Amino acid sequence: MKTIGIFGHQHALVVLADGARSTGISILSGVPDQPFGDRETLLGARNRVCNLAAQHPECDLLVAIEGGVRWDDDAQLECFAWVVIKSGPEGAESKARSASFVLPKEVADLVRDGMELGDADDEFFKRVNSGQGSGTVGRLTHGLIDRSQYYSHAVTLALVPLMNARFYPGHLDLMPDKST
Repeated sequence: MKTIGIFGHQHALVVLADGARSTGISILSGVPDQPFGDRETLLGARNRVCNLAAQHPECDLLVAIEGGVRWDDDAQLECFAWVVIKSGPEGAESKARSASFVLPKEVADLVRDGMELGDADDEFFKRVNSGQGSGTVGRLTHGLIDRSQYYSHAVTLALVPLMNARFYPGHLDLMPDKST
């Protein structure tokens, strides 16, 4: 399979048969624009992949990403994402969570008051449409990690059952082992 580009939490990535083509598609999550907590964020990713499967039954691999926030044990707001992958519309689901990072207090205050993270980022950092660019992670890491890189590890980890079907009953082996 060819390398996949990840286009952010408001898009789902569709990979067609044999890894020949991938397309970023905007798809509804069925959760608030700014999901709070793991449960709501994971539900958003699951809803996206189900909606994607219903709209694109021809796809062999469906990938959905949902970004969320949660209050940590120190009352700081963390940013993270869930990735859900299905091997076709009727296939088994696999999932992985991204790493998380703490948001600046001023950004957290805006989100707490009802603003979506991308809008809070735009207001605080005086940017426009940051949610479609490098994202908050790109700004806070000074470009060392952009949104695409941030999601890539979670996408790869969500692919583990599809790369090792013999260890995960119900999953199709869509990616043969090339490491040996």
